[in-house]
Amino acid sequence: MQHIAKTRHLDRSVGGFTIHYREAGRRSSTGVVLLHGSPSSSFSFREIVPVLGADHYVVAPDMPGFGFSDAPEPDEFEYTFEHLAEIVEEFVADIGLERYVLYVTDFSTPVGYYLATRHPDRVLGIVVQNGNVHEAGLGEAWDTTRRFLDDPSPENRAALPEWLNFEGTRDTYLGGVPDRLVPLYPRESWHLDWERLSQHLDAHFQLFCDYRSHIQRFPAIAEYHRKNQPPCLVLWGRHDIFFDIAEVLAFNAVLDRLEVHVYDGGHFLTESHGAEIAAAVNTFVHDVRESVDA
Repeated sequence: MQHIAKTRHLDRSVGGFTIHYREAGRRSSTGVVLLHGSPSSSFSFREIVPVLGADHYVVAPDMPGFGFSDAPEPDEFEYTFEHLAEIVEEFVADIGLERYVLYVTDFSTPVGYYLATRHPDRVLGIVVQNGNVHEAGLGEAWDTTRRFLDDPSPENRAALPEWLNFEGTRDTYLGGVPDRLVPLYPRESWHLDWERLSQHLDAHFQLFCDYRSHIQRFPAIAEYHRKNQPPCLVLWGRHDIFFDIAEVLAFNAVLDRLEVHVYDGGHFLTESHGAEIAAAVNTFVHDVRESVDA
C-alpha cells in the first residue's frame, strides 16, 4: 500500500506579494521544490505532493500571476523569468529550505535554471519534465515564435497563432494527444487555468515575450551542466507539440548522471501520468539524498 501525506494549502507574504503554495511532509531544511508550467499552477502537482510528502518535505508554490498567488498588473510587476526566480528564491529561503531537488516544466524551466545557476550548491538534483534548455528542443513549431521574439514587429505578432484564449489553453493539455488518451485528462484543469489566465492576458503575454532571454541563456545553462554535473531526471510526454523530443538526447550529451523516462502522454504529463511521475521522482529524490549523505 502506497503511503501518502496530507497536503497543506498555505499563503505566505514574499516580496510584498501573497504566494499560495502546497506543502506536505515534515518541515526540513532539505526537500523538494516543484515549479509548475503555464498557464497552470501547483494544482498540476496534486497527485505528486502527497506521495513525495510521505518521505520528504515538499513544496509547490504558485508563481505570481498563477493559481491563487497575487497577480499584480504588468505596470506594477515585471513579468520576466528572472523576476519570478527572484520571488521563488525568496520564498524558498523564507520557508527555511537550504538544499533541495528542483522539479521544472514548461515555463518554470527558465525560472528554475536561474535558481540552479545562481546557487548550484543548493540544488541537489533537477527533474525536467517537458521543459527546454537546448536548441534541439525548439523544432519547426517554434519558427514563427522565433521570428517574433527576434523582431516583435506588428507583422510578426500577427503571424503568431492564437493561443491566449480558451481553445489555446485546452490545447496546451490536449494538443497532439491521441484520442485514446484524452479521457485521462480531467476537463477542470484547463477550465480552471482559463478562468485565471483570462484575467491577466497582458501579464502572460509579457512573460511569453521574455522567452527570448531564456534562449540566450542556453550557453550559460550548458556550462552549468558541464561544470556542476547535477543528477538529472528527464520525464517526457512523447506527444508534446511544443518541445521536440530531441531535447531529451541533448541532456545526454553533457550530463553523466542522467535518467530518462518517456511516456505515452502530452505536454502536461502530470495530468495523465501523475502516479508514474510521483513514483519516479520519489525514487530519484531518495537516490540523490543517499548519495549526498554518503
